[in-house]
Amino acid sequence: MTDKFLDKTYGLETPTATRAHYDEWAATYDAEIAENGYATPGRVAAALWRHLPDPQAGILDFGCGTGLSGLALRRAGFEIVDGMDPSPGMLEGARAKAVYRNLSLLDLADKTPIARGAYRAIVAAGVIGVGAAPPETLDLVMRALARGGLLALSLNDHALDDPAFTGRLNEWLDSGAAKLLSREHGPHLPGIGLKSTVYIIEKS
Repeated sequence: MTDKFLDKTYGLETPTATRAHYDEWAATYDAEIAENGYATPGRVAAALWRHLPDPQAGILDFGCGTGLSGLALRRAGFEIVDGMDPSPGMLEGARAKAVYRNLSLLDLADKTPIARGAYRAIVAAGVIGVGAAPPETLDLVMRALARGGLLALSLNDHALDDPAFTGRLNEWLDSGAAKLLSREHGPHLPGIGLKSTVYIIEKS
């Protein structure tokens, strides 16, 4: 019987535990996620394309995992997609999909892992949330965008219920440092009854 990992994900509390969890899960991640109808990557890619319908726009898939988000971005029409993830095991899965221009290992100790203005848009699909990347990750990716750059972000119901995540997002929006272009709540992992909100945010 194949081990299941999804139910353990939302209880992870440290970056080390999270990285180890995803390394162990990498080989069966796609299958388990597919069983639960993982919808967010396709929703994020479609939302970003509506605001940036440019095949040649450089996109960073931040926290790319096994590449499901990169695959969705390519299907949406984007042709230049790079990926970054802290899990070597997950990156192996992403590399096998052959949808990325470049893939790199994310050093969680690096405060500025993304060159500022290197991408027209950064995607964080299913990345920032409880048991995954912490709220301050939003600051990291927003600071990497140049003025006018877009962040395509999802927050699942667990993150939406935690004021640390929604509060950090609202700090950017309420201060005028960023502008909300779209927001849509919809399916995330229907198999476990979990939804997510997809946001497109423009750096001011």
